[in-house]
Amino acid sequence: QVQLVESGGGLVQPGGSLKLSCAASGFTLDYYTICWFRQAPGKEREGVSCLSNDDGDTYYLDTLKGRFTISRDNAKNTAYLQMNSLKPEDPAVYYCAADLSSWYESLLKDRHEHDYWGQGTQVTVSS
Repeated sequence: QVQLVESGGGLVQPGGSLKLSCAASGFTLDYYTICWFRQAPGKEREGVSCLSNDDGDTYYLDTLKGRFTISRDNAKNTAYLQMNSLKPEDPAVYYCAADLSSWYESLLKDRHEHDYWGQGTQVTVSS
């Protein structure tokens, strides 16, 4: 079955950390640009971070620079989003997408336009 499955979300206190995983099956994630998006209730979807498939170029939402890190493990066919110093404004459903395109093009796509996308994992930040 061809799919992306996110995991690692949950409840964390402000200042805490979570590491999200995006596991691919049925295709080789290494060939694809990976992007993480998030959407909170009543808010528009945001492109959080991307990792290019060719030169390893990365993108981060300006407000997240220094707190979030995107990576991939090709041997595990999995991408990750390490989230540190989580803030009350970070809660959302986080989901990953894979595209045979630049990260810039991936960020412009609607969810259904990605080559592959997952169903998301909930991140909650609360004391």
